[in-house]
Amino acid sequence: MRFAPDHPETASSGGGRPRLNLLFSSSWREGVPTAELPRLLDPMGVRCLEARCGRDAARIVEREQVHIALVDLEMPMEASGDRRPAGHQVLQLLRRVDPAPPVVLVRPPQASRRESARGLNDALREGVFAVLDRPLGLEPMLETLRRVVRRHYADRWPAA
Repeated sequence: MRFAPDHPETASSGGGRPRLNLLFSSSWREGVPTAELPRLLDPMGVRCLEARCGRDAARIVEREQVHIALVDLEMPMEASGDRRPAGHQVLQLLRRVDPAPPVVLVRPPQASRRESARGLNDALREGVFAVLDRPLGLEPMLETLRRVVRRHYADRWPAA
């Protein structure tokens, strides 16, 4: 994301409070670049809300206003125990939030171009802002988040 920390739209609001909440699924999968998000985005006023499983995501959505969600389809339902993928349930939960945050979907590599195109069309029809395929690169992920801020928030952090 190309925002200067001292730019009025990216600086934290009074008292050092962040202006944008980013829900992301991360460290249940080792070696993914989402683990770097808090360190990279905190100085710009982005509060990273980490969900290690679907249950964590549900708790976060209940307690916090989410401005952007980065959801891995294969995120497990439970941090330990129930390893069934919870990504679709998290997407359904986020669609019921008012206002629904823009969602960036992370999916596993697709078996064929046809399957990839079908999955992309399905996700976009369901209102997902963008779809990123694993392996996930840090630069494409940050660029996608920048596009979300530009499109949904007119290059400004959402009002508190």
